[in-house]
Amino acid sequence: MNKLRRQLLAGPYLVWIIGFILLPVFMILYYALTNSAGDFTLANVLAIAEPIHRKALLLSLQLAFLCTLVCLVLSYPLAMILSTLRKNHQNLIVFIFILPMWMNFMLRILAWKLLLSNNGVINTILGVFGLPSLDILNTPTAVVFCMVYDFLPFMILPIYNAMARIGQDVIEAARDLGAGSVTVFFKIILPLSLSGVISGIIMVFVPALTSFAISDLLGGGKVLLIGNVIEQSFMQEYNWNLGSGLSLVLMVFVLVSMALMGSHDPEGGGAGVW
Repeated sequence: MNKLRRQLLAGPYLVWIIGFILLPVFMILYYALTNSAGDFTLANVLAIAEPIHRKALLLSLQLAFLCTLVCLVLSYPLAMILSTLRKNHQNLIVFIFILPMWMNFMLRILAWKLLLSNNGVINTILGVFGLPSLDILNTPTAVVFCMVYDFLPFMILPIYNAMARIGQDVIEAARDLGAGSVTVFFKIILPLSLSGVISGIIMVFVPALTSFAISDLLGGGKVLLIGNVIEQSFMQEYNWNLGSGLSLVLMVFVLVSMALMGSHDPEGGGAGVW
């Protein structure tokens, strides 16, 4: 009876998995491996080797790597400081970082477009102080700026979650045994927080690699990422076969990156922050 009850409770979850995960993946596989006539072909997958598609993929990898690196450099020291504060202060700062995520994703991008425009807030403030204006809108720099802003919480929270689990008694014991601050960091803090770092890298790199809305609005059509190529194939050219083929290649890159990171994070630490 209990087994039947558990199966019934799992029913909605299985329907969700089948309808919103498995079926879309099978549709992508079908369109990727067929042409408009329904015949089997690898041309859609091999289209990634075309110069425009290869260039878009390489630029996507480059910007995603840069975004992940900047987020890591900013997040790790902040997570260290955050883990040493009192509990009520920690909750307040975490809430501040999460707060922008309650706003619509597109509104956040448009806000950055307003800030970075030639007559925007940032250039107006720089003009008041007689400083040269920034002309970075419609460039990869603007895209990375917005990516870092949008995905930074996904790096901070897993690292903070991992560091919060490090007992102060372990650090104090190391100091009692004569370990200095550098030794404590490299022998205790860094190894114990590595699971959070790896989880944060995955949670930032994957959405940054597949992003297209940020480059579409802040790139002004001059920053073409692989996500933009796929979106245009589906929405503008109505070429579902090509879009699915490129999506399949991108999916492989995502799965490989997650597998490589996951191999160094067997416990999945830090991902439980959500």
